[in-house]
Amino acid sequence: MMTMKNMVVYCGSNLGRSKAYFDAAQSMGKALADNHYRLVYGGGNIGLMGTVADAVLANGGEVIGVIPTFLKQKEVAHLGLTELIETADMTARKNKMIELADGFIAMPGGLGTYEELFEVLSQAQLKLHHHPVGVLNIDGFFDALLSMLAHTVEEEFMPEANMSLLCAATQPQALLAQMADYHPQDAVKWRQPQWLTAGA
Repeated sequence: MMTMKNMVVYCGSNLGRSKAYFDAAQSMGKALADNHYRLVYGGGNIGLMGTVADAVLANGGEVIGVIPTFLKQKEVAHLGLTELIETADMTARKNKMIELADGFIAMPGGLGTYEELFEVLSQAQLKLHHHPVGVLNIDGFFDALLSMLAHTVEEEFMPEANMSLLCAATQPQALLAQMADYHPQDAVKWRQPQWLTAGA
């Protein structure tokens, strides 16, 4: 079983079309606090990210925000956190969050959320970290992404074992339980396609 203390959550700086996303963000924040995880997130006071942070704090948990200077200057920083770390730019912010992490969760969000999710998945594939990565699949939000990953396996750009790098659940508590039981699997990263070896 994995020992996790700091949980990074990636999610939108918007609330999204459906109230279900907001409700899930509140539930995730409560689940993190109830399970004694410290939240590490992007430091904003807006959108789903602010909602998760507020829920953790409201339920007695601790929150570390990591925000680049230019976003803090736009007055979107959450000033009520346990700790707010300021970075020079977006890259430094991502690296600091990864450095602090014992696990990673993606909730619905936009391009930044996808970028952050795929970066930590890619690092897991390369064994640069051994932390669990999960998606909270609210109302099927990540169904298309999970299908795309399965298609990537079918087209032999990724070994099937790498599907196990990503935990997925529809409820926060179920996702946290799955991530706590995460065990990295070994997989061959590079292999020759059948069409290339058939004529050998």
